Amino acid sequence: MAQVPQTFFDALAVRTWCGLALRALGHAREEIDAINVYPVADGDTGTNLYLTVESAAAAVEAVFDGHAAGRRGPAGPSLADAVRAMAHGALIGARGNSGTILAQLLRGMSQVLAADAATPHTDGPGLGLALRQAADSARQAVAHPVEGTVLTVASAAADAAGGAEGDCGKVARAAYDGARAALAATPGQLAVLRRAGVVDAGGRGLVAVLGALVETFTGEAPTAASDGARAHEEEAAAAAHARVHASPAAEDAVVCAEGGPEDGPAFEVIYLLEATDEAVARLRHRLDALGDSLVVVGGDGLWNVHVHVDDAGAAVEAGVEAGRPYRIRITHFGLGDVHTTRGERPPRERAQRAVVAVVPGEGLAGLYTEAGATAVLARPGEPPASGELVHAVRCAHAREVVLLPNDADLRHTAAAAAEQARAEGIRVALIPTRSAVQGIAALAVHEPERRFDEDVVAMTSAAGTTRYAEVTLAEHESWTTAGICQAGDVLGLIDGDVAVIGADVNDTARTVLDRMLAAGGELVTLVLGDEAPEDIADCLEARVRETYLAVDTVVYRGGRQGALLLIGVE
Repeated sequence: MAQVPQTFFDALAVRTWCGLALRALGHAREEIDAINVYPVADGDTGTNLYLTVESAAAAVEAVFDGHAAGRRGPAGPSLADAVRAMAHGALIGARGNSGTILAQLLRGMSQVLAADAATPHTDGPGLGLALRQAADSARQAVAHPVEGTVLTVASAAADAAGGAEGDCGKVARAAYDGARAALAATPGQLAVLRRAGVVDAGGRGLVAVLGALVETFTGEAPTAASDGARAHEEEAAAAAHARVHASPAAEDAVVCAEGGPEDGPAFEVIYLLEATDEAVARLRHRLDALGDSLVVVGGDGLWNVHVHVDDAGAAVEAGVEAGRPYRIRITHFGLGDVHTTRGERPPRERAQRAVVAVVPGEGLAGLYTEAGATAVLARPGEPPASGELVHAVRCAHAREVVLLPNDADLRHTAAAAAEQARAEGIRVALIPTRSAVQGIAALAVHEPERRFDEDVVAMTSAAGTTRYAEVTLAEHESWTTAGICQAGDVLGLIDGDVAVIGADVNDTARTVLDRMLAAGGELVTLVLGDEAPEDIADCLEARVRETYLAVDTVVYRGGRQGALLLIGVE
């Protein structure tokens, strides 16, 4: 069914564009992954672009939901609201080199489109200016720009848009056609593309995103241009796909996104960073000396840092010196170039079973990893998208996967991820854990040697018999099941509902623990957040020791997990 066209670029057009871009990248993801050879042939550019846009789209939807709920005024969001949300969502969700650059492209557009908060929409010339700023800011974010990449495609799109006349639809079509022509020329600009017989993967993804922009304003997806670019793309993709899937080894490398050139840096390091402009300027110089493929995007105190290095620890330490890095991701390029090995390396053996778990803090991520699980780190207010969970299931590299969402609000996201993974031939069991402490209980009884169904039943039973609670601070005045709370009050939630409202963290935690143990229990699990009082663990352990005989206590450090304290009682 044809998309209803948008006349101007307003908030609704931003929302429509994000949805269409996500759909387009979903359709093209495998093709883009297959032609990914630069800067590292890790076979995940399409997936990374999809996850980046998925995060942007979710942020835009959150803005619209906020207005629909009446929390931000009766009218819908402004253009400025929507593009800022889009740019911020892309920034915090950016994956890989191309995803990071795409985040900066969207940020560049937002700088133009949100310059006047009172402007409800923009026209064709305004869109052209936004695309120009997008291309220029993305190029400035890359330490050493290379032609024949997504930067070249973005510049060509901006050039074509700047020379176009008419409404947003005409400008978007000009940008798309310019990008297509530039994409077709990338093999002639970059030797690695020419040798592999492919166009640039990041540029191919940008063409898909610009195609969605055309559809936003015209109501129809763009058809192939007369310049032959589409034929070139399809021929290159088919050739790359044949090479990549010529052997099980190559296929596994694409799925796990671990390929890399033997003579290049060993690690990809990505993190979000809270830092000043001056500190980031120093960080750029430091990281540029450590490795390559350096891209630093963002601003206004929040940045996304991407670099390929041999010393991952040094790259993270540089971030610590600059500010506060978090959501740190380190990927080891371990299997070689999937486009050139052609099956010469032996395939990595698939495990029979794996556990994938969403965890709220670095401390728990380490705990789950030590227990053999693949941990997906979820920051407060930044839940993982379904695509990220699917990616984690793929990278677990197992025939059978147990998925632990560890959050009641993630049940639909996790269910969608499980369904997609099953469609790819992976046997997935979703255990509806609602807290990380339930996940810990499930992991404690996990036995990979058991039959899959028996293992899932045992893990589900352990999680289901674990009561969970958390102690946190109220952010604002609100009604709760325990009465009215004020901003700053200490809240004790048991099984998801507010049960205690207090003024002191330790007192509230003791009350919560007493209520939980009133129904019995043999083991208390305490997970301490970074902001928890230093003596809270000693206080609660003493309470258990003095009041509840034969009950054991175990304490973990959760890191920056949102809640001050998580409690589990088995």
